Amino acid sequence: MLEKQSSPVIMIVDDEPVSLKLLRAFLERCGFTMFVATGGEEALVKIKEIRPDIILLDIMMPVLDGYETCRLLKANEEWRDIPIIFVTALTKLEDKVKGFDVGAVDYVTKPFQHEEVLARVNTHLNLACLRKELESKNRQLQAALNEIRQLSGIIPICSKCKKVRDDAGYWQQVENFLKTHTGVDFTHGYCPDCYEDEFSGLRDLPDGS
Repeated sequence: MLEKQSSPVIMIVDDEPVSLKLLRAFLERCGFTMFVATGGEEALVKIKEIRPDIILLDIMMPVLDGYETCRLLKANEEWRDIPIIFVTALTKLEDKVKGFDVGAVDYVTKPFQHEEVLARVNTHLNLACLRKELESKNRQLQAALNEIRQLSGIIPICSKCKKVRDDAGYWQQVENFLKTHTGVDFTHGYCPDCYEDEFSGLRDLPDGS
């Protein structure tokens, strides 16, 4: 994939050379980084190297029309979030509805005013930016919640007497804490090391003492 440009990247997909040239020149003057494709097939090839921030897509193109191109883009997990604006001479209501049904975010009819296209492009770039920021904040929030859950599972224990502080702030024996929180009962005995430490002195006492 090509290195990401500093300015927003727009791909225009249109088989009409005049429309393509004029719109590209206008948007370049507005500071966008522009790429063009003269058909749906070419767009699907180029998008593998260029991930545009937004796509301006004509509908009436040979071989692979705009509707099918849009469907294929939206079916790909890597590209489905790229906003697509149809820019077309089709003006019927059913054409517009179909455009939205296949996944477009907007629909501009030809002949168009350049300023209208610019306004719609900026609107959807801003919306895409806000959506990415929201997704990022949601990921940060989820990470914070996971950390809180992990911290809440840490048991505060005294390093000397090994008593545990409960949720109310009281210190109690580990056995009592675990029994309260898990219902576990304990039996008591000695491990080998403690047994040796506890009874080694008794073996050294003289008989009858």
